[in-house]
This record gives sequence, structure tokens and C-alpha cells, in this order.
Amino acid sequence: MPDWVFWLIAAAVLAAGEVATLGFFLGAVSLAALPAALVAAAGGSLTLQLIVFILASLGSLAFIRPVARRHLNTPASIRTGTAALIGARATVIERVHVGGGTVKIGGEEWSARPYDEDEVYDEGARVEVLKIEGATALVSD
Repeated sequence: MPDWVFWLIAAAVLAAGEVATLGFFLGAVSLAALPAALVAAAGGSLTLQLIVFILASLGSLAFIRPVARRHLNTPASIRTGTAALIGARATVIERVHVGGGTVKIGGEEWSARPYDEDEVYDEGARVEVLKIEGATALVSD
């Protein structure tokens, strides 16, 4: 099997690993396998291929990973959709317990459950939205 095929397979396996783990590490290393594949296709030695792979890995980790991690932690002021509700304060309209309930978040009524299944929040209580699952807010005090 030609060396460049090995590098393409390595890139695909690393990319699949990134999809499975979402650690923003394997994806950057996966991208580094592509220049190594080009060097292999051009007839470069295995030593040169490894040097290109290592340098490209370091470069992609140094530049791509910080950008990806920054986008993962989007500030609340620019979040949209249900992500914008995380951390919002809500008022309990109907008693919230493990079986359900209703809260008002920013003028909208949402079905709700406690984040900790042992908790119960009575009508009028102020809670914080910790997570959104579908159309249900998971809340805590």
C-alpha cells in the first residue's frame, strides 16, 4: 500500500475519533495527516513525511484548537435560540417536580423539571435555567 494511502486512512480515523470525542485534539492532528499524504504522494521519504506530520500537528494544535475552544464557550450576550436561555432566571407558574411543571422565562411559558430530580419548586419560586432538553427547561434554585 502506498504511504499516501496510509496517511489518508490515518486522517479519516483521527477525524472519526474527533467526532466521537469532541475534544478538539484529534481533528487538528487529522488535518496534519493531509500534508504528510501530499509529501508521500510526491515521493518524499518516511522521515520527511513524519517531520511534516509533526510540524503540521503542532501548527494546527497551536492555531486551530484555541479558536475551536473559544467558539465552544460563546458568551451569553451573543447566544441565540434555547442556548440564550441557559442561566436565565425563571418564575415557577405551576409546581415543578420530577413529573413536570411550568415556568415563565422572559415572558414565555415553558414546561419544566427540576435539574435534581429530588427537588420540588412551588408556585412563585425563582429558579435558574440550567439546561434545555427539547421544549423542557431543567431548573434549579
